[in-house]
Amino acid sequence: MMSGDENQNLQEEEIEALAAIYGDEWVAIDSELRKYHIKISDEKSQNIILMEVTFPSDYPKAAPPQYVLSAPWLRKDEKLALEDALADIYCANIGESIIYLWVEKIRELLQEKNALRTDTRTAVQPKEHQEGTWSEEEENSEKSYEVHRELSKCHLEDHDHCQDDIKCPEIHHGESFMDRKSVFQGHIAAITHTKQVKLVLDSLYESKKIASATHNIYAYRISSDEKLDVFYQGCEDDGETQAGSRMLHLMQIVDACNVMVVVTRWYGGVHLGPDRFKHINNCARQLLEEYGYIKTKNEKKGPKSNKRRS
Repeated sequence: MMSGDENQNLQEEEIEALAAIYGDEWVAIDSELRKYHIKISDEKSQNIILMEVTFPSDYPKAAPPQYVLSAPWLRKDEKLALEDALADIYCANIGESIIYLWVEKIRELLQEKNALRTDTRTAVQPKEHQEGTWSEEEENSEKSYEVHRELSKCHLEDHDHCQDDIKCPEIHHGESFMDRKSVFQGHIAAITHTKQVKLVLDSLYESKKIASATHNIYAYRISSDEKLDVFYQGCEDDGETQAGSRMLHLMQIVDACNVMVVVTRWYGGVHLGPDRFKHINNCARQLLEEYGYIKTKNEKKGPKSNKRRS
């Protein structure tokens, strides 16, 4: 196992290399906290993405960097595609220094967007879609955008074959739990395809109470149809740093498969410290155990068919 000093040495080498490559574009915000930012552009347009990155003490060998992206002009689908691309890069290079790969991937997106804009300028466009204007949908969704995502979301890969008949599975809800005015509640669903992750989230967000919660942390694991030892897996902190990755780690330890767990937290105004992670994982573990995803040596993994709870 890598010691803290070895991780620190790797970070120092990467920081020096990034400073040498990007010069004034690579700026130290707080050297002691290892927080930096870089302005990324394609040199052919005025579009810029500002990336703020922080190096955790166990990066690169045991954890990803944390990052914040600021790009108000990006559409929602472009933001999601970029976040997924960064997640894919991390998962393909776990244990290695990846900031350079991230920066160049972002630059590649800018270049592609600029090329697409150049191509479409020659076509006749409706007035509301000409350059320099926004559609109503874009304007409403992009008035301000600054997303904070630790790269806990780790899609190893998406399914190769699209299925048109994918439906949202039944979602079961756990009992709510309160500690110092913060309320926690878990939700669980059996899933067999990555597209069901969004369906589950969309269904949960139909509840105004859940949609307005402070955090909706989730993790999922799905076995590959072709190879039993290959998993599609991912997680999301939703602002509760490292909570999603901790929950995914729990699912890996108990070998939970073909399941998605969401833990909702309504913050009550009192900081809980490390106890919040304990409560989140306990909510997840209770549901995994209740619905048969934590198997004993003599049990077969999978949901209990006799559980009917909503």
